[in-house]
Amino acid sequence: MAERRGSERAGPPALEVRGLNVFYGASHALQGVDLRLASGVLSVVGRNGMGKTTLCQAIMGMVPVASGTVSFRGQPVTGLTPAEISRLGIGYVPQGRRLWRSLTVDEHLKVVEGRGGAWSVERVYSTFPRLAERKNNGGAQLSGGEQQMLAISRALLQNPRLLVMDEPTEGLAPVIVAQVEEMLQQLAEDGEIDVLVIEQNIGVACAIADTVAIMVNGRINRVAPARELAGDRDLQQRLLGVGRHGHDDTPLPERTDAPAASETGPAAPVKIYLSNPKTPNRWSQPVPVAVHERTARIVTSAPVAGLAPELELRPLAGPGAEVVLVAGTLDTKGAELRFIRDLIRAAGVPVRLVDLSTSGAHSGAEIPAHQIAAFHPRGAAGVFTGDRGQSVAGMTEAFARWIVRQQGISGIVSAGGSGGTAIVAPAMRALPVGVPKLIVSTVASGEVRQYVGPADITMMHSVADVQGLNAITEEVLANAAHAMVGMVQARRAARPRGAAKPAIGLTMFGVTTPCVQQITGLLHDDYDCLVFHATGIGGQAMEKLIDGDNVRGVIDITTTEVADRLVGGVFPCTDDRLGAVIRTRMPYVGSVGALDMVNFNAPETVPEKYAGRTFYHHNPQITLMRTTVPENAAMGRWIAERLNRMEGPVRFFLPEGGVSALDSPGKPFHDPAARAALFDSLQGAVSQTANRQVIRLPHHINDPAFAEAVVAAFRELHDDPRTTRRKEARR
Repeated sequence: MAERRGSERAGPPALEVRGLNVFYGASHALQGVDLRLASGVLSVVGRNGMGKTTLCQAIMGMVPVASGTVSFRGQPVTGLTPAEISRLGIGYVPQGRRLWRSLTVDEHLKVVEGRGGAWSVERVYSTFPRLAERKNNGGAQLSGGEQQMLAISRALLQNPRLLVMDEPTEGLAPVIVAQVEEMLQQLAEDGEIDVLVIEQNIGVACAIADTVAIMVNGRINRVAPARELAGDRDLQQRLLGVGRHGHDDTPLPERTDAPAASETGPAAPVKIYLSNPKTPNRWSQPVPVAVHERTARIVTSAPVAGLAPELELRPLAGPGAEVVLVAGTLDTKGAELRFIRDLIRAAGVPVRLVDLSTSGAHSGAEIPAHQIAAFHPRGAAGVFTGDRGQSVAGMTEAFARWIVRQQGISGIVSAGGSGGTAIVAPAMRALPVGVPKLIVSTVASGEVRQYVGPADITMMHSVADVQGLNAITEEVLANAAHAMVGMVQARRAARPRGAAKPAIGLTMFGVTTPCVQQITGLLHDDYDCLVFHATGIGGQAMEKLIDGDNVRGVIDITTTEVADRLVGGVFPCTDDRLGAVIRTRMPYVGSVGALDMVNFNAPETVPEKYAGRTFYHHNPQITLMRTTVPENAAMGRWIAERLNRMEGPVRFFLPEGGVSALDSPGKPFHDPAARAALFDSLQGAVSQTANRQVIRLPHHINDPAFAEAVVAAFRELHDDPRTTRRKEARR
């Protein structure tokens, strides 16, 4: 592999970029980029906002080039359309995969499969056996690693001579990153395709290529041997900011026993080599020296010096005091936000103005923008980038990281358009339930799910645009200010609640209401029963409270959100459904409530592909569709996979008499075959132990006997001494 990648073929280079300049308005994204890939694999690394994705898009003809040239094997491609560039033999794996949710793996591949060429669907399945196993799953039903395999395979089926890959390991778990890295190494070893890889993961970039180009501020700063970059931590820190992981908030421990610098001398990195990076077998070939170099670990025994000091965290108020935050972009909404601030202050409530502007200008706010920006993983450079989209994203992340570190917030209010709303909403969602949160926004009259999420955010429509003070905006903003004052003062004056009963979370749908009502009736004397409507956000809200240690138990009767997630309904859960239970090891009692149905809006909104299915018109706005045998089998496996990852005790109940009010003899969704497929696939895929049990009951889910069995199991788990010891250990 090392010889293949280190040698250059005769003839023109696979890719040559000369003097490439790209602008986004006044922002100079690519500034005279020069890059040459003779053959093999070339990695390009750099921080966020350095222009790496723009480089990929310029090569593929997806953004206009102001000046400069891009040549593929000696043929200029600048000015060609993306389709023309693709037909020349350049494949593209975009950042974020960009798969079709409604197409299966097999359909994805057959859509792009050409005639002839080395790569076929059969070869893809033999190269990526996991895709063969998931060939009938939709794009939205794959894990991140599986989606990346599919995106790579889709590009390979075009049988390109050059493959351009943008962040192929972004957002993947470490074990999946290793699998993708192995795929890329295999492509390099095969030698059929030249590859340009854009990466942020230094380890991956150096493992798959002998040469790495470093991109800084829209330019190629240098091209270095992979082994040199992998071993030079100072270079990584200086150009890439990865000497210490940017996402690591943990302060370095103070060393009281460290020798003085004069005693130790300069820090010297030590390489530790692995004799066999991969477990050898009888057919193993000698490992090339270059591989040994790339897989060596770097260890520095001398104290780390010169690290930035911990960020200063200024208190918002004195000990025991609380303040309201008025947050927003003061460079564009300054008059409106100060108007709100002054009304809150006039009511006698302590208030602070937080500037979330990305222009870098001074605003006079008590908490200026640069103080918030410092909490970005890459510091202020991650916010004040010169690119509006990147700056907004950076400030959003910085504000969310800043707010969770604060004490003494009595409430938070903001006003703005879609951009300002997008900046403040994630930070508000990070605050505990009960802290007043209010956004005056131009988007509040539309779909606000993406902003509110599982939090208790109040959205107020601005009516007129939040652009200057006038007869309308003053009325609306004054109402917002007074509403915040009222919420804060009422919360402060409220009588403290008595000794609270432990809270538990339950999930419910209309068709499982009798079951949940019976359960809450049986537990009411001992527990504070929090019922969540299983509409996607309901499940997220419950799991947010589980993660925040706000509930002590869960009875997850209604897992219907899984049906919408896998089939494409309007109330889907996320891939993290049941994740909070897995993370906290909380005892789990669950069932399959309402998995017989998928939710759509009015009948005309049901996708055409579902014509001929069994429907039930719940009301003029909601149409229910009966799930099929294959869909039930898939749901059973999906839930079982998550049950197997739970380390706390599990009791999962299967009601053989029916899973909803519509699933019983004579009802429209009565389908014993579909129910059997759900139960058999789930029970067959769960690794049952004394601690993890799937229990079949000969009752309907809404029968009193079913509710009594669930409550008995719940009490058993929460009275079990083993459970008590686990909770005490967690605390």
